[in-house]
Amino acid sequence: MTDTLAHATATQPTADATPEQPTTDATPEQLTADDLARLTAATDFLDHEHERVKAFVDKALDKIDRENADQVDLAVALYYAVRDGIHYEVYDASLSPDGLKASSIIAGGKGFCLHKSVLYAACCRAVGIPARLHYSDVRNHLASDRLRSYIGGDVFFHGLATVYLEGRWLQVTPVFNKLLCRLYGMTPLEFDGRSDSLYHPFDAQGRQSMEFLTDHGDFDDVPHAFVMDTMRRKHPKFLNADGTGTVSGGSLADEAA
Repeated sequence: MTDTLAHATATQPTADATPEQPTTDATPEQLTADDLARLTAATDFLDHEHERVKAFVDKALDKIDRENADQVDLAVALYYAVRDGIHYEVYDASLSPDGLKASSIIAGGKGFCLHKSVLYAACCRAVGIPARLHYSDVRNHLASDRLRSYIGGDVFFHGLATVYLEGRWLQVTPVFNKLLCRLYGMTPLEFDGRSDSLYHPFDAQGRQSMEFLTDHGDFDDVPHAFVMDTMRRKHPKFLNADGTGTVSGGSLADEAA
């Protein structure tokens, strides 16, 4: 397995910057044949050739005529399959190289943003949609008190995906499932395949819920060393004793009560 930032596209990891919500450049971008091949290929983490990932994709697209559907339809169906089919849980989550593989995430049936973005990118690549991983720092006002104590405040290292549809890159966040949104008073984040799907800046009651701070850019595969270095620096108390995953003994859903 390689752990490299080679082929990182768009912006590279940056120092903390002035808070702003990331936006997608609406200017059409033509990918080369090499780009398309690279950004739809299976990788160590985006292992979409694994039978488990193939089965997940087949189930998600069971009611879609895949031969005649356009990529927007496929991307939207896969978004909801990942958002609501994989339980969002921050505790006892593996951050090992094996634990962050798409096939392992399906097997476990749960994960948080770092996991669900990997699975979504892998599923999109499985049907020929170019996809990458994207990382940011965000201020989250809706975390539980217990989670904030582990994170060290309300600024979180955050993962999402970017997908190439109709000639441009979109930022997509298939993370919080419907149940968790309801428990935390958030409106579930939707995706139409034609505009960015980022966290709503306000919850269902109009309270500020999340804002994007530092943008670390896009990567063709999980930059595992960068992810783990960032987690150790920013959220050391959130990691378990051997540093291969997050602390156990909790449930974000239960902590919403």
